[in-house]
Amino acid sequence: MSSKKDMRREDLIVPFVQPEDEKSENMSGTLSQTMPMAALFTRNKMIGWVSLIFTLQTWLAESPGKRKSSSAGPGYLNVGLALMALAVSYLPLFLPPAAGGYQSPSGTQAVPPPQS
Repeated sequence: MSSKKDMRREDLIVPFVQPEDEKSENMSGTLSQTMPMAALFTRNKMIGWVSLIFTLQTWLAESPGKRKSSSAGPGYLNVGLALMALAVSYLPLFLPPAAGGYQSPSGTQAVPPPQS
């Protein structure tokens, strides 16, 4: 029932062309690394959520050529950093600070007497 004849047409064959490597640095890689750090330092929840979305987008849009030439490491490390930044920004919600809080010295307070 099946014919042994090759049914492919020679005129429709397209030769394979290897894609060239992407050498240009883009801004999305830089932002996906610095935004979670900014969220960590400021403990800003909005920056934390934006950094998580942005790093997920950058990780999913990563091409194989960019993956090989990237000096920043794999994309999932940036996603982990963004998740950690988001967790740190919500940390006071689960572990509230002490009631008295930390009082920084103003320089006008008396020195406490030494304890014997």
